[in-house]
Amino acid sequence: MTKMKIAYSIVFGVLLILFVGFMFLPPIQEETLPVVAAPENNPTTVDSSETLPKPTTSVEIQTTDNPYLQSVINSYHEFISNAIARGMAPGAAVAIVHDTSVIFLKGFGLKQSGTTDSIDVHTVFRLGSVSKCFASVLAGALVSDQLIGWDDPILKYYPQFQLISPEHTNKVTIRHVLSHTTGLPYHAYTNMIEEHLPLDTLLASLKTVKLFGEPGQIYSYQNVGYSLIEKVVENATQQTFERALTENVFKPLGMYSSSASYLAIMNHDNVAQPHHFARKRWTPVPISDTYYNVSPAGGVNASIADMALWLKSLLTGGEEIMADTALTEIFEPQIKAISKNRNFNRWKRPHSSYYALGWRVINFQNDQLLYHGGYVNGYRSEVAIDQKNKIAICVLTNSPGNLADLSIPEFFKRYSQKSDSIQFWQNHHNPAFVKHTSPASAISHQ
Repeated sequence: MTKMKIAYSIVFGVLLILFVGFMFLPPIQEETLPVVAAPENNPTTVDSSETLPKPTTSVEIQTTDNPYLQSVINSYHEFISNAIARGMAPGAAVAIVHDTSVIFLKGFGLKQSGTTDSIDVHTVFRLGSVSKCFASVLAGALVSDQLIGWDDPILKYYPQFQLISPEHTNKVTIRHVLSHTTGLPYHAYTNMIEEHLPLDTLLASLKTVKLFGEPGQIYSYQNVGYSLIEKVVENATQQTFERALTENVFKPLGMYSSSASYLAIMNHDNVAQPHHFARKRWTPVPISDTYYNVSPAGGVNASIADMALWLKSLLTGGEEIMADTALTEIFEPQIKAISKNRNFNRWKRPHSSYYALGWRVINFQNDQLLYHGGYVNGYRSEVAIDQKNKIAICVLTNSPGNLADLSIPEFFKRYSQKSDSIQFWQNHHNPAFVKHTSPASAISHQ
């Protein structure tokens, strides 16, 4: 009995010590992580998995000594300014690259109608189908790294891929996907994209679609089918499509405002609001998450400063991101494809047009343009490269309408009128470019 009393006393003593110690412990507080503010005009994410701030895209603007080229720039600047003043769009942004230099970079108008918030060169827009150009450029980078081949079958990277017959399924290659020659009918299941279905569901649905041609034989524009390239990229890189695009294109070129997700654009603090025209005025509408489920076809976001760096790279061989042979392959016509853009007639009438890999190739008398346009959710984008004259242009607007439609032909109409004089002066003066070395000097171009 005495032993039991001793045991109980010991247990009681231990419990008493623990109780007193607990009472005098300092209170436990929830750990609060420091909030890191993103620098102005920077996205808080590039990949939707990142939350660290990114540096600002830096573009060196160089003015040309060529008076004829400068007169083209001045005339086009006036055209865009007047179009914005007349209400052809709430806002726009323009980049022009000549040879190895960005010679014009400027934002016009407003991010949102009814406000005073102006578009600058770091304002982000959705690119719509110009995203397809980025998908093919990413593919070119992976081809250069020998991770994929243009003529590899899709099944090699995406075993779940099925079309209506095993024979057709086995034949479809990366080249077919990027040139819209898979044999799928025009815009197969594009309507389902806007129902917010995930890409896996959309791609699985292709096995029920009746094909109307052999792979490689017929051009038929796709959004769902084109996004097969996402599965190829993910398998080859073991990364998400957005991460692979960031690591292989955006980062090497310094495109720090670019991304490929809805989360990224919603987290950005410098974004142009999309608009629709209603009741005789531009009305802002919410940024939609549609087409981010087919990111290679319509999910890229970028600023005009980013686009300037991208065009500069493509105009000079793309050596920062791929071998020049891969870029040559991207721009090589693959299939005859009628261009529906009749606005080119304001400059010249096209006499033939093709689709390459993620790019249109439009031939005029004595001229050729590598071109693509895009529309999504109240945003428009236009991009064109003239390899012969070493000049490229990109125009982004936060509305559909005539300004975007006319932007490319109006520029090249002006350029063609001065092209002989530009070239004559170039040949006789070996023109030097005057660099803006002061950080403040670039602001005048925004």
